[in-house]
Formats: sequence, structure tokens, C-alpha cells
Amino acid sequence: MKKPDYPIITLCGSTRFKDDFILVQKELTLQGYIVISVGLFGHSGDQEVWNEGTKEMLDIMHKRKIDLAQAIYVINKDGYIGSSTRSEIEYAKAAGKEIYYME
Repeated sequence: MKKPDYPIITLCGSTRFKDDFILVQKELTLQGYIVISVGLFGHSGDQEVWNEGTKEMLDIMHKRKIDLAQAIYVINKDGYIGSSTRSEIEYAKAAGKEIYYME
């Protein structure tokens, strides 16, 4: 029996859009994607992000999450793309990943 092929997609975007991350993760999962998301929402109350060295670690970790995926999905609510997300998009482009945008 052939195993189903579930493509892997990594969510990128500002952590201020926590509700959108959760909604998009649910929608993409129901469409048959394995969804990789952020572990903490620094702009939505997870203060641990701002501990010394943590933000830098999370940025590096998120690039590894992009490496694992075939594509990224950018949560760019109201067209907003911050510097970390812009860096992730450039990283994904350089790695030849497909890029999808919420808006």
C-alpha cells in the first residue's frame, strides 16, 4: 500500500498574528499539509522570546524549519512583512522553496 504524500509547509510571519497562525495551520492541515509553525509568539505575549539569546536562537531554528519544508506560507495580514519574515522569505527563495502568501 502506497503511503499518502503530505507536503510539508512552514508558516512564516509576525507573531503578532497568533490567531491567524492558528487558523492557517488548521486550514492547511485539513488540505493535507504537514504544517510547521512557530514555537513561541513573542509579539502576542510569550515574554521568554525576549530573554538574552532566545530570539536569535528562534530565528536560526525557524530557518531549519524552512529547510525541512517544500514550501513556506507567509502570514502577511494587511500586507505586513517585518524584517524577520523578510529574511525568511529571502532564505526560502535562495533554497528554491515555493512561497505562498495569505494576502
